[in-house]
Amino acid sequence: MEATYNLLVSLDWQTIVVQLINLGIQILLFKKFLYKPVMDILAKRQGLVDQPLKEAEEAKAKALDLKAQYETSLSRANDEADRIVKEATSTATKRSEKIVADAQSEAASIKRQAEKDIEQQKKRAINDAKDEIGSMAMSIASKVIGREINEKDHENLVDEFIQNVGDTSI
Repeated sequence: MEATYNLLVSLDWQTIVVQLINLGIQILLFKKFLYKPVMDILAKRQGLVDQPLKEAEEAKAKALDLKAQYETSLSRANDEADRIVKEATSTATKRSEKIVADAQSEAASIKRQAEKDIEQQKKRAINDAKDEIGSMAMSIASKVIGREINEKDHENLVDEFIQNVGDTSI
């Protein structure tokens, strides 16, 4: 058993060198035919994994850009809405002021016209009253005098009566 044991444990330098050369050749063959294709496949797979990540980053960047544009557009829209509201308020205020001014002007015109009408009615009433008083005075005077008064006397009596009535009313 010792002889078999020596064969199993013995070191033969020739065998070691041949095995090392064999190992070197195997390493070169593995490197050329197995390692490079496997690494290429791994690189392609890594590219396939990296591409969606890259696309996701680009999509995220685009989304952030669109968000910024949307916020800018929203801000502009809000500013425009504020401007429109202010403009509408200003226009409404101007219109209401114009309507009020027109109404005041129209009211003043109606008031002036009413005052003129009142003054005319007053003058007409005074003239009617003078005429009636004059007629009454004539009829009273004709009864008192007992005779018919001519027109000149009638005018003189009416004027005198009106002056007396006007002096006492003032």
